[in-house]
Amino acid sequence: MINTSKSLFACILLGITLMSGCASQRALDEQAQASNEMPQGDPRDPLEPLNRVAWNFNWEVLDQYILRPVTIGYVTVMPQFARTGLVNATNNLDEPGNMFNNFFQGKIDEGLDSLARFIINSTVGLFGAFDVADAMGIKRQRENFGEVLGYWGVETGPYLMFPALGPSDPRSLAGDVADNVYYPMTVLTGSMNVARFAVSILEGRAGLIDQEPQLEQAIDDYAFVKNAYFQNLEFRVTDGKSGEKVIKQEELDDFEEFESMLDDLDLPEEQN
Repeated sequence: MINTSKSLFACILLGITLMSGCASQRALDEQAQASNEMPQGDPRDPLEPLNRVAWNFNWEVLDQYILRPVTIGYVTVMPQFARTGLVNATNNLDEPGNMFNNFFQGKIDEGLDSLARFIINSTVGLFGAFDVADAMGIKRQRENFGEVLGYWGVETGPYLMFPALGPSDPRSLAGDVADNVYYPMTVLTGSMNVARFAVSILEGRAGLIDQEPQLEQAIDDYAFVKNAYFQNLEFRVTDGKSGEKVIKQEELDDFEEFESMLDDLDLPEEQN
């Protein structure tokens, strides 16, 4: 089964919220720039005509008539403590994969943290329902195999928008296959996989509700989601360094603009 993190609205949520608003602004800026400078289309998205059809179906049909109403009902009926427990248990299943994916990138300490989290939360935390490890100061070190491939220099390939599943790319798809061969994914029953999939989709869509105005204000919602998706991939592969570079470049641009303003001022010469 395709990794649940690839569900449409979980991906949108990551793209919009993970970078604390920076991705949203950058996505809007890239969207406008793409409209002005790339009349022949985005080279990352050679299948754009087909992808747009899939996006319109996902957003205007599946979400409007099925996913959003179901999510509203889920949030209304399900107590918060139960939702937290379900998310914790779902996240705990990913910890062995996090361990190996950290190791593959040379992150030994982070990999050991993931191993410790899985052992502690699976036992003391009642199969992951309680995040005891986090309370002990052992933070989650989330990594997927798609990020490992990116760390090894593998390019994303063309942008893909799947009906129901949402945005993806060949590198991420290959990573999803690898992530699902880690224990305990290989021993999960069909019903457990369905439950894991449902929790990920509903919680991802619930987190997007407060972010809907940003998507609705976008000139082109399809381009906005695509840009946010690629920004999030780069952000995760570089462990946030891509975001730091953007901030530093913005600060440099502001300083250069300030310098040019000073140069334009007609300052009196100093009198001896």
